[in-house]
Amino acid sequence: MRKTWKTTAALGAAAALGAGAMLAAPAAQADDHMSLAEVLDVGNAMFDDDSGDFDILTKAAEAVLAAKDDSPVAVLADADTALTVFAPTDQAFMDLASALAGSDITDESEAFDAVAGLGIDTVEDVLLYHVIPGKTITSADALKSNGAVLPTALKGKNTKVIVLDGPIIRLRDYAPAFKNAQVILDLVDINKDGKQIAHGVDHVMLPFKP
Repeated sequence: MRKTWKTTAALGAAAALGAGAMLAAPAAQADDHMSLAEVLDVGNAMFDDDSGDFDILTKAAEAVLAAKDDSPVAVLADADTALTVFAPTDQAFMDLASALAGSDITDESEAFDAVAGLGIDTVEDVLLYHVIPGKTITSADALKSNGAVLPTALKGKNTKVIVLDGPIIRLRDYAPAFKNAQVILDLVDINKDGKQIAHGVDHVMLPFKP
């Protein structure tokens, strides 16, 4: 379901993880800083025909928190905790599901089932691998970060920033046989006014070799 976001136009027009009732979006802070959970209206995702939004990502986070109410994924509802999320679109998840299945998957619900089939612990690891804790990284910051190695919320796992002319921002993961995720230029700086910011990416980053 396409949502309206607070965005900036640093690289273009401006995914994020979410959760259901167990990750209820908090009220806006006194300084009007908002969590990603609140900005993205988590808990209301519906599978649809829009492959450019983040329904599968949101549903995956909801599934993790339904199974593990102490999961660190819940930090996305804490507006006072700085972090950056590189958020795969629904198309990114459908591409991953297709690669894993060896057949073309174009339905969001089917792609979600394929992702869920990896097991809840693996899904949690994949989600946390897309979170950069302690840093509010804007698209302008990312453009200046070629070669930077960013520790993720998944302990012991990093991602490397690669900036090319274009501009192009890519993120190197642990699956060399798969394409590196690339920041989508019209999905950047979601919630830039808060401490938690997100940028859409076109591939799911993996903290392991599939």
